[in-house]
Amino acid sequence: METAAERLVLVIDHHPEHVRVIDQALSESSGQYRLVAIAEVAEALGFLNRQGTHTDAPRPDLILLDLDLPEKNGWEILAAIKATPQLRRIPIVVLTLADNEAGIFDSYAMQGNCYVIKSADLDHLYHLVKRIEDFWLGIVTLPME
Repeated sequence: METAAERLVLVIDHHPEHVRVIDQALSESSGQYRLVAIAEVAEALGFLNRQGTHTDAPRPDLILLDLDLPEKNGWEILAAIKATPQLRRIPIVVLTLADNEAGIFDSYAMQGNCYVIKSADLDHLYHLVKRIEDFWLGIVTLPME
């Protein structure tokens, strides 16, 4: 029996407690996932573009992106990924606290794959991540690089 290939999930979020919950939710599953968490726009872009200290970085299979990042914002990363042919196939789940119509519309207009409003309640966030995992890493067939 063939084992499933390890899937890389890139989490771009500056809330350490959110990253911890996401990691916990994914690590408890029977799937094979590796999580890379990055809190800064410049480092995330370096990882995705295999620049600087990230020249050997693997391509993520799924990105969980918080739009509210301290130095700039997640919109810049979303636009950069979708404008780069080698990256645009990577599904992006916008997972953010921002609950506004304009942001939701803009996210889809910029080719974000889905928009999920996360709760500040960590238990609720855990259950949201499990549902994201079920769909994006269980039901959906993702392309291999």
